[in-house]
Amino acid sequence: MPELPEVEVVRAGLEPAVTGARVLHVDVVDDRALTRHDGPAEDFADRLTGRTIAAAVRRGKFLWFPLQPEHGDDRPEALVTHLGMSGQVLLGRGRPAARHRRILIDVQPATTDRDGVPEPVVQLEFVDQRTFGSMAIDRMVPTVDGAPAGAAGAIDEADPDASWRRGIPYPVSHIARDPLDPAFDDDRFIAAARKRASGIKRVLLDQGVVSGIGNIYADESLWAAKLHYDRPAERLTRADLRTLLTEVRSVLGRALEDGGTSFDAQYVNVNGQSGYFSQRLNVYGQQGKPCPRCGTTIVREAFMNRSSHICPVCQPRPRARRR
Repeated sequence: MPELPEVEVVRAGLEPAVTGARVLHVDVVDDRALTRHDGPAEDFADRLTGRTIAAAVRRGKFLWFPLQPEHGDDRPEALVTHLGMSGQVLLGRGRPAARHRRILIDVQPATTDRDGVPEPVVQLEFVDQRTFGSMAIDRMVPTVDGAPAGAAGAIDEADPDASWRRGIPYPVSHIARDPLDPAFDDDRFIAAARKRASGIKRVLLDQGVVSGIGNIYADESLWAAKLHYDRPAERLTRADLRTLLTEVRSVLGRALEDGGTSFDAQYVNVNGQSGYFSQRLNVYGQQGKPCPRCGTTIVREAFMNRSSHICPVCQPRPRARRR
């Protein structure tokens, strides 16, 4: 499943083409891509056609495109996109239809060439092999803390049309901020974590506490911080948790530099290219190989219907509590 780095790579790739762009045509090829939309395919297409996209924004693994109000309607809305297990948003002009195309959106970019001629129409192609991803038009609500909702491009805060920055789609409003969000509150995360008796990896995967960290990056961050995944969060010191946050940000940052992690063709960027952070993984998927730090064999253990990858020496199992 695409995690924060992969979704951010997609957001950054779409941003130049969609910011200020006008939607010309919408073709819903497969209604299953609208499972989260409150209405039929015709409603989705009608409500999106003719609208202007304000920007591309992300929080955690969620991506959305705020829509400029129309006809005096001051109710903010956004095109919300969730990639699910295998969703992709491809960008191009007249590209051949992808095998698992679900939705095609034609947009007229706001940019022009050197001679002032409008750029050619761009196609946004939502592709999803396993049909767990979705697109939907949904209402936006104010952020709880009044800060910008998530990662987005540089916007003039003095522009009255940029008020959408402090709005977030209702289905995403319960998702906590991610560690790369400028408004992420380290102290709030630490306080919440230290109230949890569950293992620290469960806390990292809890989208109500911190978003965007999936199985891959949780394992890599815990290895870097020398913490076992089952170490009770309430027994970690503030220093432990600050070190963990530092490592989480370092791992996510390096993954962004590498274009995300691709193990197969199910994750690609907007140009159809794979990420290559998989070549720099230290523990995830490395079972049977020596730990890069101490040489001990990496092991894989069952965890929450998935797996955890650890170094038994660098990440010692926590001692059982006395009764």
